[in-house]
Amino acid sequence: MTDIAEIKLFLEEHGQEHLLQFWDKLSKDDRDELIQDIKEINIPEVVSYFKRSSEILNDDQEKLDDRLKPIPSSCYGSYSRTPADLLASYEELGLKEIAEGRVGVLLQAGGQGTRLGSFDPKGMYDVGLPSHKSLYQIQAERIRKLCEIAEKRFGNPCIITWFIMTSEHTMAPTEEFFVKNNYFGLDKNNVIFFEQGLLPCFTFDGKIILDKPHKISLAPDGNGGIYRALRDKQILNIIDSRGIKYLHSHSVDNILVKVADPVFIGYCVKKGADCAGKVVEKAFPAEPLGVVCSVDGKYQVVEYSEITHKTAEMRNNDGRLTFSAGNICNHFFTADFLRKIAEKHEHELKLHVAKKKIKYIDSEGKRCEPEKPNGIKIEKFIFDVFPFSKNLVVWEVNREDEFSALKNGDSANKDNPTTARKDVYSLHRRFIEAAGGKFEDGTVICEISPLVSYAGEGLEPIVSGKVFTSPLYLSGPNE
Repeated sequence: MTDIAEIKLFLEEHGQEHLLQFWDKLSKDDRDELIQDIKEINIPEVVSYFKRSSEILNDDQEKLDDRLKPIPSSCYGSYSRTPADLLASYEELGLKEIAEGRVGVLLQAGGQGTRLGSFDPKGMYDVGLPSHKSLYQIQAERIRKLCEIAEKRFGNPCIITWFIMTSEHTMAPTEEFFVKNNYFGLDKNNVIFFEQGLLPCFTFDGKIILDKPHKISLAPDGNGGIYRALRDKQILNIIDSRGIKYLHSHSVDNILVKVADPVFIGYCVKKGADCAGKVVEKAFPAEPLGVVCSVDGKYQVVEYSEITHKTAEMRNNDGRLTFSAGNICNHFFTADFLRKIAEKHEHELKLHVAKKKIKYIDSEGKRCEPEKPNGIKIEKFIFDVFPFSKNLVVWEVNREDEFSALKNGDSANKDNPTTARKDVYSLHRRFIEAAGGKFEDGTVICEISPLVSYAGEGLEPIVSGKVFTSPLYLSGPNE
């Protein structure tokens, strides 16, 4: 489409001719930018998304109680209820796959730290640990340490390719941050950035909203946009070319995340899984965590609002919640499964719709800020691929060891920098005490560099028999 008459006809066919309403007033550069926007958006596809989203908005939300079943024990593993020798075998298998270069990491890092009081990408945020390391640095150093462990175990030079999905607004500052910090000691050739996609915002009657007279209003397509981005940015081809078979996917804002967790990877490989979710046990029935379960024989994440309180409170004979598998946005995928989703099922993914106040251009070309919701934003979620899995498994981990989300400023009562620091201090204190170290009485501020220990291993020679005062920071080589 190069002729404006042809473009106008195309837009009319899909009810979007209003996108050209200011055409006669636009400069050549602005016209070029608008045409580029139109070409980059698959208009028929996004209009079909709106039609589907309208059905979602108009439907009363159905409670799923009668269709719901918990994940069967045959595909549900638990770190705390697995014998030590079996855990060791999972770890060995995971480390072997890492040593062979068959494991990559998919990081979802599109968010900005706005709610934390920062306009930087969230991965650049310093929560105030003694080291003052950012989330990016902590996770990079966990990758470095894991490579060191795998290399020592199997004797192979080890590479874990780190694929980092940013958004339009976080791409440039993220890349600059990594360059400035020398990729935190990683080989820059093994850190690959790519940008998630955008979807247009719609009015309630299905018109794409203009953000400027020459610019379409766009919003990120959610963490489920990762599948389209993997395809469109040629990341799947890079994965294939590097011989990567398995990928660990997680969000940037979990300060306790075990990046490329070899136990999780080993469990999934041993089970022959094509897709998996790492979960934590829900703390209480009303905790607002989505639950991994089966609906009509297919696995999915069911939001708390989709079931009644009575079902949420159901318990097994051992007293544990029947529907307890709390989703924490932490997944395992085979490379083959990712390609199958990207090439065959991406357009089938469930849509999630939110009514929002969206800035718009009025009939006179003035930019307006609405006082109440005037349109919708459409997103896809990463876990909505579960129904397409041939062999999904679930791995339950201890929350205090592996999950502490950083989503809010300290004015909120949870998931904030203070709770993140406390969770790190608590975990690292337990690591030191398990290795034979002790602390003087009182509040303990304690941080262990990932370059010293990935998950508490190797600390005995450093801490055994010693008594420490707070604050304590165990630094790595050359730190």
